[in-house]
Amino acid sequence: MPFSKLPPLLGDALSERGYAAPTPVQAAVLEADAHGRDLIVSAQTGSGKTVAFGLAMSADLLDGDGHLPASPTPLALIVAPTRELALQVSRELTWLYDKYGARMATCVGGMDASKERRALSRGAHIVVGTPGRLRDHLERGALDLSALRTIVLDEADEMLDMGFREDLEEILDATPSGRRTLLFSATMPKPIATLARRYQRDALRISTVGEDRGHGDISYQAMAVAPADTENAVVNLLRLHEAETAMLFCATRDNVRRLHASLVERGFAAVALSGEHSQNERNQALQALRDRRARVCVATDVAARGIDLPTLSLVVHVEIPRDAETLQHRSGRTGRAGKKGTAVLIVPYPRRRRVESMLRGAKIPAEWIAAPSAEDIRKADSERLLTALLAPVEFSDEDRTLAERLLAERSPEDIAAALVNVHRSRLPQPEELLGNDAPRENRGPRPGFEDSVWFKVNIGRNQNADPRWILPLLCRRGHVGRGEIGAIRIDTRETHFEVPGAIADRFLDAVQRTAGGDDEVEIERSNGAPPPNTSRPRHRDGGRSNAPRKPFKGAGKGPGKGPGTGGPSKPFHRKGPPRKKPGREG
Repeated sequence: MPFSKLPPLLGDALSERGYAAPTPVQAAVLEADAHGRDLIVSAQTGSGKTVAFGLAMSADLLDGDGHLPASPTPLALIVAPTRELALQVSRELTWLYDKYGARMATCVGGMDASKERRALSRGAHIVVGTPGRLRDHLERGALDLSALRTIVLDEADEMLDMGFREDLEEILDATPSGRRTLLFSATMPKPIATLARRYQRDALRISTVGEDRGHGDISYQAMAVAPADTENAVVNLLRLHEAETAMLFCATRDNVRRLHASLVERGFAAVALSGEHSQNERNQALQALRDRRARVCVATDVAARGIDLPTLSLVVHVEIPRDAETLQHRSGRTGRAGKKGTAVLIVPYPRRRRVESMLRGAKIPAEWIAAPSAEDIRKADSERLLTALLAPVEFSDEDRTLAERLLAERSPEDIAAALVNVHRSRLPQPEELLGNDAPRENRGPRPGFEDSVWFKVNIGRNQNADPRWILPLLCRRGHVGRGEIGAIRIDTRETHFEVPGAIADRFLDAVQRTAGGDDEVEIERSNGAPPPNTSRPRHRDGGRSNAPRKPFKGAGKGPGKGPGTGGPSKPFHRKGPPRKKPGREG
């Protein structure tokens, strides 16, 4: 059913918002066989489902003359899992039904409940809310569902996962038996099927989830990095893309807090969203993104549910999503409404196989790329600056007067160079990735390491080796800077690293002179480059671990404080049980 066959005022509202043709899910709910029936709709995030159920319920809300009748109690109820999604749905339905004079009421946790009750008492045609707050208003008698014609459960699978089953059942039990029930869910697990059997009648199944699983407008990329390089890789990704709006996903509130603080310190305009932020703080953060005062949002999975930012073009999975569905929901923040987006997974080397398996299961064709280097970012900056400066613009008389003054004082070359310098000085600096034990197949050598020499040190994963403390140790022992240590590949019992051939002899002479007689750390030349596939870290009991790894005692300390310094010998192994992985939270 094309938009031209909709009631005139709805068609006008869609045209004003730039809708030329319905998306697949919108077209499906407007088909003749869906008219007046209960629906079970499987549609991915970003598919236009909010407008879809807004259009689907129009037949229940409007009378025979195409008018919205006056009603003291709600005619339609939409239930959403999170505050952000409920607020987004409310905004969409407001413009869709604005020409009909529809009264809206939004009831979500964290907002002023007394204002919500007053809005309900004045009469609202459409009510949008979260399960807990709606149940509270229902039990207090502020929400009367006796005349309800349509109820929509948006992201029903997520609501059940979040423990809202009892709230949903109480709300549904309070609605008239003749009401129409529209159930929207990205997936269809058993609890959803059970809910549908109990509360729907002869429901029509609609699925617009194709083989591409809703990511046709999203370009997926993955990059393997050393765990210690994760934060630097995030910085370089943001600098390379310079996206108008970017969203970074972390697993816990603590990680959101740390990454947000680090980005702000580096000069990025960033905001944070997690369960520890109040609704007012969330609203301010989202408004800063919409106003372009901030360009980066660091968030947990739960906090980012339902966020719709039209300018969002880059999603970075700073920590690997727990499953394919989480990957879908995170990435679905971009590539919406026909726009292109990019989703990048930052993958610690030991977890690459797991991510590859997740991508295969989700049928996502991700491209594995190298982490952006400082040189890549400088090239991208130069191209962006050239594009901006060479774009056609109109100059005012004041602009030309200032230009003449500058030309009188400096040469055109000096002025152009100063302009480039001013531009670059305002940008956060790219980071050098320190630990780089990734296989180098399909990549050229790092600049300055075309003729490198490989060395090895007799400590490896069994001794909790990590580039974060190995690199300073090598620099101190070899009297070199960080930029003179190339790739670092950590194996089970030893670590290989490369040094530019021009300084290899000087480096070897320095490490031999700084070695103590009873020193446990031995550095020597290696017979060529090591095999690219290094083993994954294991605990002594054979189990794999992704926990942060401590260096052996004395690593990275000053003279006389432990191995590598000529001080007293210490055992390599860390005592005690393996650390537990930190739990996830919203």
